[in-house]
Amino acid sequence: MVKKLYKFLLNRLPRPLLIRMSYIFRVFAPTLYRGNQVECPVCERSFSKFLSYGSDVAHRDNVLCPYDLTLERHRLMWLYLQRESNFFTADNLSVLHIAPEQCFIDRFRAQKNLQYLTGDLVSPLADIHFDLHHIPLEGHRFDVVFCNHVMEHVEDPLQCMREIFRVMKSGAWAIMQVPQDFSREITYEDPSITSPAEREKHFWQKDHVRLFGKDYPQWLEKAGFTVSEFDLNKHFSTEQIERFRLMKNEVLYIFHKA
Repeated sequence: MVKKLYKFLLNRLPRPLLIRMSYIFRVFAPTLYRGNQVECPVCERSFSKFLSYGSDVAHRDNVLCPYDLTLERHRLMWLYLQRESNFFTADNLSVLHIAPEQCFIDRFRAQKNLQYLTGDLVSPLADIHFDLHHIPLEGHRFDVVFCNHVMEHVEDPLQCMREIFRVMKSGAWAIMQVPQDFSREITYEDPSITSPAEREKHFWQKDHVRLFGKDYPQWLEKAGFTVSEFDLNKHFSTEQIERFRLMKNEVLYIFHKA
């Protein structure tokens, strides 16, 4: 009964309300899930297990940190930033974070080495609100851009990618994660699919309008980026992947502006 209620609320409540409710839940999470079977590298806490997460079509067990709400993709990005980048050490980095994740925003705001700006269409967490198709900011401004799990929602992802490219400095880099179906060579789109139920069936979530395939990096190349890959299986042991509950087949793409 509790699991059904949790799943219902997760998939039915508006995102802003879920964000606010999560701050209450995190007070009780360390006690409810006390243990040492899984570990979140972001909040640096261990638990007996993580929570389940996802739609009916793409529901996953043991993936959502009960304290800071990280998922597999958040933990992978954090580990990359810590171990493979200068994000925490370089001086005076100008950062644009689109659709800022709750697990990151306060931590990034507290970093003294960042000039940190957040943006979103509706999120109550964001500093400014705008449509990603037309970013109301000057070009060549940012050293780093994060824009995760957005491109599957927008009308014209290539236009949004070009806008991100425009506001980045030469030599800048970006992380733009998306749900990716590695069984598909080509991204799946069908504008005739409009109902929430059918979109969930075809695109894994009711508010998605496409499902990216293996060709996702080529979309960014069309926007002007060069692409490098961070394969977690080459950097973490099987035991680490299981303890951090990372997605074994996930590839983290880093997009660079020359």
